[in-house]
Amino acid sequence: MGRYVIRRLLQVIPVLLGATFLIFSVVFALPGDPIASMAGDKRMPPHIVAELTERYHLDDPFLVQYWHYLSGLLQGDFGETFAGGGVSEIIAGKFQVSLNLALTALVMETVVGVGLGFYAALRRGRAQDTLVLAATLLLISVPTLVTGFVLQLLLGVELKRSTGIDFFPISGAFDGWRSYLLPGFVLAGTSIAYLTRLTRTTLAETLRADYVRTAVAKGLPRRRIVGRHALRNALIPVVTYLGADLGTLMGSAVITETIFNLPGLGQELFRSIYERQQPVVVGIVTLLVLVYVLANLVVDLLYAVLDPRIRYE
Repeated sequence: MGRYVIRRLLQVIPVLLGATFLIFSVVFALPGDPIASMAGDKRMPPHIVAELTERYHLDDPFLVQYWHYLSGLLQGDFGETFAGGGVSEIIAGKFQVSLNLALTALVMETVVGVGLGFYAALRRGRAQDTLVLAATLLLISVPTLVTGFVLQLLLGVELKRSTGIDFFPISGAFDGWRSYLLPGFVLAGTSIAYLTRLTRTTLAETLRADYVRTAVAKGLPRRRIVGRHALRNALIPVVTYLGADLGTLMGSAVITETIFNLPGLGQELFRSIYERQQPVVVGIVTLLVLVYVLANLVVDLLYAVLDPRIRYE
């Protein structure tokens, strides 16, 4: 197990190098001058432009610029913005908001998605199963932008108006965990639908397996057959999906954070791309890739817990 973990951690190095190189190439290729964009409609004095260009190595070739960034990153320095602010400070202030939002969405999709999938699999072909499939199809079909505004209006505005109680705050992150309930569900909506269908399919297939039929023939209680034998094996693809989805939730929260005015990494990433702040963009992407890789490592280790036949030797 120890060797396996070390090998997987060593694999993070080329993944991070490839991700930072790719995103740095894309940002480097964007048209426009980041120094000129800082001044807006006004023209910046030539000596200041020359000083900033030299300070941030903007007149150097691409590979030289990337090397300067990479050498700083290896020392734990994400660099600084063209305005002189530290990228690490910017990321630290936004990361907690995005992490809270992603974890809220992950818990919701795990509880609702696995629960609905389990319920539908045990009632496959019945009216309840059809209703669950129709509801998940609706979640997949409706864009996140529409879902966000509709729930904001119904649960945030109308419910507060009728009851006088603000159950679901619709803007900002000032009300603790309640601030993430509504945006968390909006962010997790599509994932809930896919996870429900995945759980339903895998559990239904597992219930038709030979070892489950053998357990039924031996007279084992249905609760034990479903909970200990069928569900445990059916959860392997579900856990895989959840591990991959954590990084996706953090990286795709731009629309949700904008709708609910959450100051997270999504908003900052969008703003930094627009302003061509290369160090901020690459720093955020590097952090998201690291979260994604570590989440998948945890998933791989959970395989051995769910299925004792899996060993890492």
